Amino acid sequence: MMVKICGITNLEDAAVAVEAGAAALGFNFYPKSPRYLTPEAVHDIVGELPAGVWKVGVFVDEDPHAVLEIVRRAGLDVAQLHGSESAIPAGVRVWKAFRVKPGFELSELDAFPAEAYLLDTFDPAMAGGTGKAWDWSAIPSTDRKIILAGGLGADNVREAIRRVRPWGVDACSRLEASPGRKDHARMTAFIQAALAEAA
Repeated sequence: MMVKICGITNLEDAAVAVEAGAAALGFNFYPKSPRYLTPEAVHDIVGELPAGVWKVGVFVDEDPHAVLEIVRRAGLDVAQLHGSESAIPAGVRVWKAFRVKPGFELSELDAFPAEAYLLDTFDPAMAGGTGKAWDWSAIPSTDRKIILAGGLGADNVREAIRRVRPWGVDACSRLEASPGRKDHARMTAFIQAALAEAA
């Protein structure tokens, strides 16, 4: 089970997440987000992390060339695209996010040649980080790499994994003490619950 903690803004939160067993950390490059960081700030955090932990940049409707430049400057492994992108940047691993609306079909993923697909809560005003869960049972079994997100915490991640059997899970806002600052106990409990269910 690939467990990703998103919205990391500081080294302390990153280190606790890694110690608890997170396989990936997400860094937000969307300027309107309260969790936004500059590539230079992310580079400083990434330089202190183990090489085996995936560093994921979160982008919303960013120009593909700008994505590649930020990935390079920040020292990232993956670009996670959260907007209405029609172009996928070449030369970097891509995870494409979809906000699941009623009537969503997995065939919608076919238009994007990504390594993995993150399925998140739909909110007309937010590109992610809503803290709201959605009807996971709407997702049929698939051999695609699905990352489940949206309102996940220690209290519901085990049920979500049982229902969907995703490749990974991702959480952010429900693990925070305040926007951009993680509650270490909540974050650790979430990671441990996800890993225990997948064992």
